[in-house]
This record gives sequence, structure tokens and C-alpha cells, in this order.
Amino acid sequence: MKMIAKKNTLALALSLTVLAGCSSTDTQPVDDMAGMDQGAETTALDNAGDVSATELSEAEKAEMEKQAKMKEEAALREIRTFYFDFDKSDIKAESRLPLMAHSKFLAANPNVKVVVEGHGDERGTKEYNMALGERRAKSVERFLVVNGASRDQLEVVSFGEERPADMGHDEAAWAKNRRAVVEYK
Repeated sequence: MKMIAKKNTLALALSLTVLAGCSSTDTQPVDDMAGMDQGAETTALDNAGDVSATELSEAEKAEMEKQAKMKEEAALREIRTFYFDFDKSDIKAESRLPLMAHSKFLAANPNVKVVVEGHGDERGTKEYNMALGERRAKSVERFLVVNGASRDQLEVVSFGEERPADMGHDEAAWAKNRRAVVEYK
């Protein structure tokens, strides 16, 4: 209900601003609001209080920007799989923004726990791939901690080559298997 009242207030304030800006040297008063529902005008003005149209629109704009940023971060947190180059455990540039969203969320929610799973492709020995999977998971863990998450919120597990995302035996399949996955508990 408050949101509807704010929108009505914003609409009225914008209408008044447009009317004031579009008026010519004519002496017609601005409060001549022909065709406007007087009840809506009164409600909007009552809800606005002492806030001017400019201040109200700035407050609304700030709220809208805040909501958009929250939605963007939520969308980025939906990305939970991060891929690595062959035989590497370095975080790729395209992974940084989603990982930053995860770290901010974890920092803001200290009771939330995460398991970071490290994976490798089928090339190399099982032991080597277990170690590589762990390095990948620890790389993600380190990034999250450096950017605000608590180490107590994170658990690292390596599956090596044991849980492939793609069962194929070519470069495309291997690229999908070289990954770290962030799983919320």
C-alpha cells in the first residue's frame, strides 16, 4: 500500500514539475488541475508531507537503483560453476564478478555456509586430479575470503575426476569438467 502511495506521490510530483516547466508567461495558476482526480491529489499531497518533488524523485531514484543492484547481485549469485583452463587453478576474469556477489552475500549473512567443490577432467592420474581439484576449490575459497566472506563459512572438497559434468572424451567435455562449484548448504 505504501508503494502505491509513493507511486501516486511521484506521479503527482512529476506532473506538477512538468506543468511548472511547461507553463509560459500565462498567468494561469499551476493548481488548476483540470481533469485530475481531486481525491488522488489530496492523498498524494498528504503522503508527500514536506518533501519537495525533486527530493522525492531523488529518493525514489535511489531506491530503484538499490533494488536493481540487489536483483543484479542475486542474478550473479545464480552463477555457481566457475571454469578453469587446462592444468590451472587461477580464477578467470569472467568469474570475478559473480564470485564478488557471492562474497558480499556471505559477508552480509554470516550464518550461511558454503561448500566449494573442486573438479578436474579425466586426463592425468587420479591423485593429480584430486590435488588439482583441491587447488581450484581453494582458489575460489581464497577469493571469497579476501573479498569479505569468513573462512568459517566455507568448506573445501575435491572430487578430482570422479564427478564429471560431461562424460565425453574431447576438449569440449574436458572444459566443462575443469571447474569449481559453489554449493550453499
